[in-house]
Amino acid sequence: MSEVQIRAGMPGPSTATLTDLGGNRAVVVTVGGDSENRGALTLDCGPVISNAAELARHEQVPCVLLISSSGANIAEGIGASFGWGTAAKALAAASGVVPILACATGPVAAGPALLLGFADFVVMTEASYAFVSGPLMVEQFTGVPIGTDELGGPGVHADRSGLASFVVTDEQAAIDVIAELLLYLPPHIDAIAPTVLTDDPVDRPTPEAGAVLPTSPTGSYDVRDVIRSVVDDGILVECRARWAANIVTGLAAIGGTPVGIVANQPQILAGTLDIAASQKAARFVAFCDAFGIPLVTFVDTPGFQPGKDLEWRGMIRHGAQLAFAYARATVPRVCVTLRKSYGGAYIVMDSKYMGNDVALAWPNAEIAVMGAKGAVEILHRRTDPADRPMLEADYEARLLNPYRAADRGSVDAVIDPAETRREVAAALTVLQSKREHLVNRRHDNSPL
Repeated sequence: MSEVQIRAGMPGPSTATLTDLGGNRAVVVTVGGDSENRGALTLDCGPVISNAAELARHEQVPCVLLISSSGANIAEGIGASFGWGTAAKALAAASGVVPILACATGPVAAGPALLLGFADFVVMTEASYAFVSGPLMVEQFTGVPIGTDELGGPGVHADRSGLASFVVTDEQAAIDVIAELLLYLPPHIDAIAPTVLTDDPVDRPTPEAGAVLPTSPTGSYDVRDVIRSVVDDGILVECRARWAANIVTGLAAIGGTPVGIVANQPQILAGTLDIAASQKAARFVAFCDAFGIPLVTFVDTPGFQPGKDLEWRGMIRHGAQLAFAYARATVPRVCVTLRKSYGGAYIVMDSKYMGNDVALAWPNAEIAVMGAKGAVEILHRRTDPADRPMLEADYEARLLNPYRAADRGSVDAVIDPAETRREVAAALTVLQSKREHLVNRRHDNSPL
């Protein structure tokens, strides 16, 4: 298909085209680039961006935003702010209707930087940076000098803020990443994600998945090794890999069906859930649910991370974000408990009580309120310490096994790790026709 330019006669640093991107039809909006005034948005830029977003929504194709802007054009006064404000409104209307992917190709400052926050996925190039308040304003307000890279460079947004889903070398690499993402995404809310071609048989045994787990119940391992053994061709497109690394989120395919992967990462903070991990997973779960992408969750967590600082910063609210995202999700949901699943984190990580469709567990999985050591310290606090090892062993034998959970209906099947791929694929096949009745309301009130 040939490119079609949108609002071609509009002046200013914004252009928009309807084109093919990685074999997928998409609306690509370019803001800034090598234009004058470092891509400062003018009043005329707003209609270009907003019309492009509206066209993407109307034509039911993804919207891709490539942006490099020093902010609103000061010379135009309040009119320039009106420009990016209308763009923001149009992107909000397209959110959840078509995928929105953004790339910071250079500086993105002030109001236009907020447009990145509207995107489902954000790619940043190594030459880019983004912030709402620049170094000069920060220094004037705080008295502390700071550079652009330290304030809003790609490393900061990949490691600390969570804005950057991917960091790449240049704009072409960013386009390649966006094209790869589009392979796993439907073009719009009413479409089914395209089948990902593969020769990987769905009944392939996965003995290597179980072999990853260490013999010690407290030993660490990389859960991505488990994920790659289960998904097609070992390909996982991990999103926000450097932020909240104690949880893994990403796109993959199983039996050719695109799926969203959520997994605790025992290598980092023992796989506990903290504020950042809850936010990261909740946003990803909400995205997959919006676009009909099935969710596969791998669980190995001892619970929520304790700490007064976390509690003061809102662990309750942010932990509820993850619970809320899973509870309202209507897509097919398969949960696999690998090793530990304790307490509130067990409920939050897509347990049966949060409405998952199929709950699987490996034979050595421990599903309980807490581990044996902690339980004995509470239940038998007055007992001679010498007797505690025996009590812990008894607690493990009676309560810390998946069969007890299966008796209560919390687990549908206890499976051999070597059968994980086959069982998950079979569950997804059965759930292809899943449909849930949605409550008639304006929208829910998610604990933001």
